[in-house]
Amino acid sequence: MTAPLKIRRALISVSDKTGLIDQAARLRSHGADLISTGGTAKALKDAGLPVSDVAELTGFPEMMDGRVKTLHPAVHGGLLFLRDNPSHVADARTHAIAPIDLICVNLYPFEAAAQSGADFETCIENIDIGGPAMLRAAAKNYAFVACCTDMSDVAAVLAELDANGEVSPATLRRLSAKTFARTAAYDAAISGWFARQNNETAPDWAALGGRLQQSLRYGENPHQSAAFYVTGERRPGVSTARQLQGKELSYNNINDTDAAYELIGELGADTPAVAIIKHANPCGVALGADIIEAYTKALACDPTSAFGGIVALNRPLDEATAKVITDIFTEVVIAPGASAGAEAIFAKKKNLRLLITDGLPDPAAAGIFAKTVAGGFLLQDRDAGRITRADLKVVTRRAPTEQELSDLLFAWRVAKHVKSNTIVYAKDGVTAGIGAGQMSRIDSARIAARKAEDAAEAAGWPEPRTKGCVAASDAFFPFPDGLLQAASAGATAIIQPGGSIRDEDVIAAADEAGLAMVFTGMRHFRH
Repeated sequence: MTAPLKIRRALISVSDKTGLIDQAARLRSHGADLISTGGTAKALKDAGLPVSDVAELTGFPEMMDGRVKTLHPAVHGGLLFLRDNPSHVADARTHAIAPIDLICVNLYPFEAAAQSGADFETCIENIDIGGPAMLRAAAKNYAFVACCTDMSDVAAVLAELDANGEVSPATLRRLSAKTFARTAAYDAAISGWFARQNNETAPDWAALGGRLQQSLRYGENPHQSAAFYVTGERRPGVSTARQLQGKELSYNNINDTDAAYELIGELGADTPAVAIIKHANPCGVALGADIIEAYTKALACDPTSAFGGIVALNRPLDEATAKVITDIFTEVVIAPGASAGAEAIFAKKKNLRLLITDGLPDPAAAGIFAKTVAGGFLLQDRDAGRITRADLKVVTRRAPTEQELSDLLFAWRVAKHVKSNTIVYAKDGVTAGIGAGQMSRIDSARIAARKAEDAAEAAGWPEPRTKGCVAASDAFFPFPDGLLQAASAGATAIIQPGGSIRDEDVIAAADEAGLAMVFTGMRHFRH
């Protein structure tokens, strides 16, 4: 059984030197000798701490531009030999290898280099070899080495040294597990980057890695445990936003907020826009002359479903909009900024979360999407497909009007972010009704119409906003019935991918009903 560990010798080599001097000094106070490399050794010496350079340990200078400095038996033997194995102890004595009881190594910042768009050679030179090798050696020999991947790990070790003069077996095992996870995530980032450089869509092996951002109280349901991990992708959204106030985000909050902000990114920054999301589906989306008008119109689409929803804005939150948002119960608001007045309004609602981002997500940017299945996971590109007016093919006798074309593209972009099967009705840059996630497309059309009727009744409008609207379908109509259902709701123009074996029947039905219809040639299933 593993025994508690005393720290007599520590090797520290870090690029992030936050807390380095203080923690190294505390290790010295517990009697630990310090070994280091390059810039870390210089920082320790400049602070007046006694430190041996790793070159003194190995008898070799750093060489090949620093590619080779710790890959030596004097280092790896000190990390790997079993202190309770007489044969290992004899080998160590024969070759003058002294034990190393603690290692703290930051890996070269490959992830940051790759995310910044650095050139190929720069990324290659930021691949750490010696660091992962030492960490893995120490983690394998966890019973005799405290393995630290950052200074927070050293702080945990020091807390136990301060309390007991030694490190507990439980902490040693935890640090080992963390180390293997860190090096695995590091290698996953490198392998994924290499696959992209080689234009490999399905490499023989695929790995995903992430860093813990937040431990969650539970998952989708209280009996499920959950945590939020981030990959390092600098994409504006829930993973990179600053939370200014409110309760801790839940699993469902994070999922829904991501859906909301990805949708608002789809609409761009040219016109003020608001999306209100519930259970990862939009219940109202609108463009407006300003952000408060966009919010008011989005809310009117389905005020019942908006209760307890997520609100995403493509403009900074202002005081007037903050006031109307707080009129109903809202879980999260995410926006690229907020005025001081808006923050003050929200401060009165202590549970309402306010997230601030540094921009909008690019809907055309490359990325990956992963989903677990029993025994594996599915991996695909992010749906970065975009359709412009130039891509549309008019297939009916009547072509859409300019207003219909604008609304068709708006409805299409919203439909991309609604669970399939979906039908989206829109008019004048506002969703009129959304039918989401149905097994039958005609049922989606009926539900969207019913939503519009309910909204009209709640608002006291003389008729639903579907009268004179357009309709978007995320996939083709397999039969004319779904299209005719949209027409009966009041749609005058349709946008859909096309591609059904019955396209001619659907086109004929549209012509007979006097509808304009365009094909996109692109499907947007969202499961």
